[in-house]
Amino acid sequence: MEETRKDLLADLKIEDALYPSLEALVKGEHKYIRDLRINLKNALQSESLGGKKNAYLIALAVAVNEKNRVLAEAFTELAKTEGATQSEIAEIHAIASLLASLNVFYRFRHFSSNKSYEDMPAGIKMTIMARPGLGKQFFELVALAVSAVNGCETCVNNHEKSVRQEGASEQTIFDAIRLASIVKGLTISFQS
Repeated sequence: MEETRKDLLADLKIEDALYPSLEALVKGEHKYIRDLRINLKNALQSESLGGKKNAYLIALAVAVNEKNRVLAEAFTELAKTEGATQSEIAEIHAIASLLASLNVFYRFRHFSSNKSYEDMPAGIKMTIMARPGLGKQFFELVALAVSAVNGCETCVNNHEKSVRQEGASEQTIFDAIRLASIVKGLTISFQS
């Protein structure tokens, strides 16, 4: 299991440090650490996402959303090795931040039994949605992934519809959500 831990750290180009959850898997000789590594590798290699850069950017959005500095730094560096610019990295941070706000707002509207809130304007500025630098389809895909992680039903449905309207296939959507779910699980293993 120790070898798998080292391989996972090498895959992510993360320096060796103490990560209690990851260490528990190693010390307990738990086979899940292998599954974790294989699941991540497979999800990052999904051809439907349009290349490794896009996969790393989606993973980065989830890591930022989950406030996991170790993985956010790792996915930032990996995305840069695939050609991501500082502007694209910044946009991913912006998307994660915006969706964190919107997911709370629209979950409230959805969960509240007082339906009068549905008629009130959100009043949340969303300029990035109109002209995203990464393109409308990729913006919607990242927004969908973050919304799925945050459990906003309204947002998931709206972004899933939008990303399909922008031309994304169901396979692309499925692979983005699979990657987001794996990175969400991975964040637990990389908490300090």
